[in-house]
Amino acid sequence: MGRIYGVSLGPGDADLITLKGLKALQQADKIYYPGSLFKDGRKSSYSLSILNQYDLDVEKLKGFYLKMDLERAQAKTIYETTFQQIVKDYKKGLSVAIVSEGDISTFSSFSYVLEKIKEHKLPINLIPGITSYLHLASESEIPLCLQNEKVVVIPRVQTRGELQEAIDNFDTVVLMKIKSVMDSITEVIDTKKHSITYAECLGTDKQFITSNWAIANKREIPYFSLLIIKKQAL
Repeated sequence: MGRIYGVSLGPGDADLITLKGLKALQQADKIYYPGSLFKDGRKSSYSLSILNQYDLDVEKLKGFYLKMDLERAQAKTIYETTFQQIVKDYKKGLSVAIVSEGDISTFSSFSYVLEKIKEHKLPINLIPGITSYLHLASESEIPLCLQNEKVVVIPRVQTRGELQEAIDNFDTVVLMKIKSVMDSITEVIDTKKHSITYAECLGTDKQFITSNWAIANKREIPYFSLLIIKKQAL
């Protein structure tokens, strides 16, 4: 039988992969990467843009593309099809890597493939990575948390009340997938009480970071954007 790896690619900068992760990719016979399928038929893959920087054999790269909507039927089909292909490769004795941007255990499509791998009791080695919010903390030269401070990470915060509760009860609030909830964020944050760090496309040539919410709020927010909100010291 072959070997199966789950490999974290990091937030975008090709140098932020671990040595263990890069070695797994270099030794792999097949590499599966996730991507997005849009309504107009266009395909895009952030993971592939990172993989392309490692001088890998393009013949071993294979994408699985998911529709950009909340309907899960197509995604379930793609995950199942991808899993069956991985099983065939594994039974052929191939070394297979399944990758994801950021960390494979944090808001990652890899987890749905992992679920199937574990159900069928196939051996797998997971290689962790750097998340976008850890990268942003480093780029901004701010501590994400100190001593007994509490941190919460929220994707696509649903309501003004949910965000207010998080800000009231945590010292640091990390918001991901913020494109559709900018109005709610604007209603809640108080720049006199909170420090704001906004970023988009970290680790790429389109990287943008600002601590000025008025500037951030005027931008066309991409999918790969996030926000760190910290309570100001009294």
